[in-house]
Amino acid sequence: MPETTTRTAVATMSYYRNLGGNRYESTIHAQGAWNTHEQHMAPVTGIMVHALEQFQPRADMRLVRINFDILGLIPAGEFSIETTLLRPGKTIELLQAELTAAGRPAVRATAWRLQTNDTTAVQGYEDEPMGSLEDAVPWDGMTMWPGGFIKTLEGRALPEHRPGRGQAWLHSPHTMLDGGEHSSPLVRLLGLADSANGISARMAPVPGGHMFPNVDLSLHIYREPVGEWLGLDTHVTIGGDGVGLTSSVLNDVKGPFGRAEQILTVRPIPNSQ
Repeated sequence: MPETTTRTAVATMSYYRNLGGNRYESTIHAQGAWNTHEQHMAPVTGIMVHALEQFQPRADMRLVRINFDILGLIPAGEFSIETTLLRPGKTIELLQAELTAAGRPAVRATAWRLQTNDTTAVQGYEDEPMGSLEDAVPWDGMTMWPGGFIKTLEGRALPEHRPGRGQAWLHSPHTMLDGGEHSSPLVRLLGLADSANGISARMAPVPGGHMFPNVDLSLHIYREPVGEWLGLDTHVTIGGDGVGLTSSVLNDVKGPFGRAEQILTVRPIPNSQ
């Protein structure tokens, strides 16, 4: 990569640079926590949701379920996102977005898009809302994680936050793309959702301990989100055979708007020697 391009990528207040068409370049702010040369899945989620939003948009439809399969390490640097329509329809559509980097697919997402209707007469919610931002206190619990993405986050935690079970609010001042324009609330908030696996981790990622990266991210959105703060009401379960699950109710300043699930592969952290 040319030195001038690297300096530009580092200096920007965005997670990604738009290289034209469907091509992008990650900045240091998208750097992952497990490896310095990878992207964090949280901003990857945001840029892929942005691509899905922009693909043949229809005013009478919205994204409601997005499943991401992480096909391997997501390399930092240049990549492309190819978006296609798998299942056209008048009221229901299925989209696919595939992120390709370093010559291979790294993340594949499928997304259902449904027609919207006025159902206010029968609406109802069962997920309990989190405590408000005003009830939360400044929290630096994410700083145990390395990487450029984590450094972009502002956090606040609710009382009784603990390993395995917690409630935290997250915010980032960074834009998804360069140019200074903030994306939709859906892109902004879902671009933080993968952080759920780190806010209430059952164990710290320390030498001699265990790593627990997620291999997928499944998002179900039953209400259009608003604002810039994402609330994560999270449970973390670790089984006895190397598999775990992080489950979160997603909140905005108005209350719950969806759910997130992440299946984990739990294994010893390799020796650095």
